[in-house]
Amino acid sequence: MQASLPFDSPMVVETERLAQGKPFRPSLADDSERASARQALPPPALPAPPARAPVFLRHPRAKRYLLHVTQDGTVRVTIPRGGSKREAAAFAEREHAWIEQQRRRVEAQRLVRAAEEQRGDRPSAVEMRALREQAKRELPPRLLELAAQHALTVTRISIRNQRSRWGSCSRSGHICLNWRLVQMPATVRDYVLIHELMHLKRMDHSPAFWKLVAAACPEYKKSRAWLRKQSAH
Repeated sequence: MQASLPFDSPMVVETERLAQGKPFRPSLADDSERASARQALPPPALPAPPARAPVFLRHPRAKRYLLHVTQDGTVRVTIPRGGSKREAAAFAEREHAWIEQQRRRVEAQRLVRAAEEQRGDRPSAVEMRALREQAKRELPPRLLELAAQHALTVTRISIRNQRSRWGSCSRSGHICLNWRLVQMPATVRDYVLIHELMHLKRMDHSPAFWKLVAAACPEYKKSRAWLRKQSAH
């Protein structure tokens, strides 16, 4: 049995970095995907958007310093209870390379969207290859990071060119993700990842399932609305 999230299904976080922990480095799901990854063109190197001063926010329930890179390239640093702005600034400085990488990703997405709007059609073959490579680099680590936060085990991750769903999850713990998720706002992308992860607890869309989603992603309804709007286009 497999649960999936279709494009028109009624259904957080900006790109995030924790002050502790190491990134996951999963392998691709199968040999064919590894072969396609070797043949695909690498994404173009893009300059990051102009640097802006970080925005510091205090959160009484935060347990550690957090970095968020928003869709406009703004860096937000969450300060936990008992933390200081000085330590938050030092954390952001230590993660400067990661921040620049995320801001380049944001800029790449912006350029692709701008090109699509200008042409009024789908991305070019080169752009699509670059986006699929980006998806293979970014989606598995983020999925495993969220899985660890919720004490869930993912056995296998596949990045696919799905036409009618954003993702799917099997009882064995195999999660498939649509490469187009990298084009979405980070909050929406994380909602889809959390949606599939919650299927590891319940393989249905019952009220009990949606309670699990709401607990893990309190603002998931906004992401559902965004997906519905996009699917209607």
